[in-house]
Formats: sequence, structure tokens, C-alpha cells
Amino acid sequence: MSVKCSIFALLMIDTGISATEVKAPASQGKQFYIESYGCAMNFSDSEIIGSILSENGYSITQDEFSADLILLNTCAIRENAEKTIRDRLKHLRNNKRKNSDLIIGVLGCMAERLKTKLLEEEKLVDIVAGPDAYRDLPKLVEEVVDGQRAINVLLSREETYAEISPLRLNTNGVSAFISIMRGCDNMCSFCVVPFTRGRERSRDPESIVKEARQLSEAGYKEITLLGQNVDSYLWFGGGPKVEFKKATDEQKDNAVGFAKLLEMVALVDPNMRIRFSTSHPKDIGDDVLFTIKKYDNICKYIHLPAQSGNTRVLEVMNRTYTREWYLDKVKRIREIIPECGISCDIIAGFCSETEEEHQDTLSMMKESRFDFSYMYKYSERPGTPAHKKMTDDVPEEVKSRRLSEIIALQKELSLANNSAYIGKVVRVLTDSVSKKSEDDLSGRNDQNTKVVFPKGNHKIGDFVEVLVERVTPTTLIGKAIN
Repeated sequence: MSVKCSIFALLMIDTGISATEVKAPASQGKQFYIESYGCAMNFSDSEIIGSILSENGYSITQDEFSADLILLNTCAIRENAEKTIRDRLKHLRNNKRKNSDLIIGVLGCMAERLKTKLLEEEKLVDIVAGPDAYRDLPKLVEEVVDGQRAINVLLSREETYAEISPLRLNTNGVSAFISIMRGCDNMCSFCVVPFTRGRERSRDPESIVKEARQLSEAGYKEITLLGQNVDSYLWFGGGPKVEFKKATDEQKDNAVGFAKLLEMVALVDPNMRIRFSTSHPKDIGDDVLFTIKKYDNICKYIHLPAQSGNTRVLEVMNRTYTREWYLDKVKRIREIIPECGISCDIIAGFCSETEEEHQDTLSMMKESRFDFSYMYKYSERPGTPAHKKMTDDVPEEVKSRRLSEIIALQKELSLANNSAYIGKVVRVLTDSVSKKSEDDLSGRNDQNTKVVFPKGNHKIGDFVEVLVERVTPTTLIGKAIN
């Protein structure tokens, strides 16, 4: 994965291969068009939305102007993400002019955060639905058809969409997401997720294993287990996560934690690669690390967000660990899994961060030797503890300069890490044609590093042994040897 300063992404979702074929009744002729913004969880949610709509008479279209229903599945993590949605809604005025019956909905985290304000501020918006309200979409559409604007932003303590088979959208037929839990109980002071996605609740492990098996049978080669904090996954026999102290002895005896779930999924198909995202450093224990080490098909890669390298800043961020504790966790990962790739999230210029504390972040990066990082300037999000109780007092130009230094250092670290692959053979799962040349294929190795090589007789979906000949900070470049 390339070094970035933002995880923002846009996906124009189209049809593709599904682990369970879900087809909309053609007779009704209703079509929906969906765009997903932000994190992998949103893309996974769009597949749930697609399944719900498909079961209610809609088929998907890639042409927004032929759609009866346009949905924007939104992100609220960064201010720029919300600005992008507002700009997109302005552009959709043209669609409304051409089709007065067109229904436009805003879904996801931005919908949950702004709620009725979206209906008031954006006159184009007909439907506002939060992450736990997707089952209600057909009803909300009916309300709009009846002349009302519709909203459901109620958060749930039970909803996991466990029994819904996702409609695989924009799929390459190689990689797929499986959502294993929803919500977050961590109250990091900068983060809006607990307020837009609610409390943690884990999905029935048997439904997860079933979905993994369906994907294997459909020919998928890689799955990624998703959650805001996958390492806190916990299912008691008979129900989703509850407070441990309130669980019965029988529930505790039958509990499935993340390490056990990871093993259950790995055993579905030893030839299918398993990834997961994202980990909170406080929750990833030795049991998870030893499980990763035990199974060859569990990728040796962990995304371990630090956010800062200074203990005081980590405390005001409410990250619940110190600089020293985090560095010890990185050392422990490398003790148990020496070949493990590690990536990070880093925020530049958080409230009250001093220059010395910024230097601590740089030194933490050097000591941890991250393979790549997602790097951002701090942007205040309304409703978060930081917004309510702290002052965003680091000047914008200082934030920008610090971010530039973080990005420059990460490029150095990434190039050094990648250079160690020169002359070595890596196993690559090909997932696309290279953006630079149709004669090359692209994929990722076990450590999640991008690899490019001449196509030859290979095709997307193949596992290929590649001899690395040269590198960039973001890519290994070589030739296939099998």
C-alpha cells in the first residue's frame, strides 16, 4: 500500500461476482446507483445495502442518470470528506432536473453526525439513514414516494447484519471484505466514530465462517476481516459482546475472542489468504500474534495505529497507552513474527502538541520502522471530546510543516524496508493490471506491499513467485519466476 496523507477514497460501485448470487426482480425496473466514501467499513456496508435493495426489487446501475435512487455512503472522519459530499450533492442538481422523481439519499457516518441538518441544509436530500438503519431503506424510499422526506439515524446495540449475504460490488473476484463487528467503545478524544457508529457489538462467529466458506466456494483468494477494532471482537455463546463481569459462567466458557475467530476463518480454506483491519494497540495480545504465526494463510501484516509518539499527547488523545508501551508492543510483534509488516496512523499537530512532542513522533517512527503510514493533519470534528474540551491551537502552517516532515520520513523508512527485498522472492496475489502498463500485473505480498511484474502468462487471481529487482518507496518491481 502506498504512502498516503489521507485514507479518503471514492468508489463507483458496479456489478460483479457474488459469493451468493443476489438478483433483483427485473420486472419492476427500479435501479439504484451508489457511491462509497472513506474507510473499508463503508465499502463493506455498501454491499449490505446492495443486498437489501436487491431483495426489494432494485437492480444496480453504473449510470447515475438512469438511476431511480442515488445513494452516497459517507464518511465523517475528516472535514474534507464532508466537503466532498456537499460538493457532490450540488453536482447532483443536474440529475434532479432531468428526473424529478429521482430520490437521493445520504447514508453512513455523515448522515449519523448531521442528522436532520442534512435535510434542512441540502434541499436535494430525500433520505438520511445512519449505519444501523439500512434494513429500513425500502420503507424510507416509500415515505419519499408518498411525498415526505425520510430519516432514520437510530443507533443499535444489536444490529450486525449477520444473516445478510452481501451483494459483492465492484469486485475483482479475488478479494472481499467480511464485517465481523460494528461500532467502537474506545473514546479517543479526536474521533467521531463512537458517535456515528455506536457501541461495539460482535457478529456471530458461525455466520462469519459461513460467509468465508461461501467466498472460498465462489473462488475468492483473499478475505479481510473488518471492524473498527477487530482485536476486541468477543462473542459469548448465545449473544454478542456483553460486559465480561455480567456474563454467565457458561457464556464465558463458550466465548470466542479474536484469536479464536481468526483460527476458525483460517481453517475454512488453507489456500485463501486472511487479512484483518483495524487493530487498537491495547487489544492485540500474544494469542493473536501466535495465531498469525501458526497459520501460513494468515498474512503477516498488522495495521497498528499509534497516532502520536509522545506519551502526554497520547494521554490527551485518550489512547490508553504510553510511548514506551507502544514501542514494546512493536518489539513483541517482531519477536513472535519477525517477518511481519507493520503500518501506522499518525496525526500531525493535535491540540497542544509542542515541537519537542512532534520530534518524539518522528523518533518513534524511526524506532518502529513502519512499512507505511496513513498520515494526517489534525482536523477538529464537531461532537468529539477534543472539540468540546480542547483548543485546536497548533497553527495550520505548523501542522502542514510537521505533516511534511512525517511524510518525508515515512518515505525514507518505506524505501529502506522495500530495499531489503531486492534479490529476494516474494509470493504475490495478483489483483489488478498495473496502472502504468497493461503489460504488467499488480498485487500484494504477505506484508501488504504492492508488487508489479510483467504479465507473461499470468492472470488476475494467480499466486505468483516474483523475484524483486528494484523498488520505490511504495512498490516492489521484479519478474515472475514460476
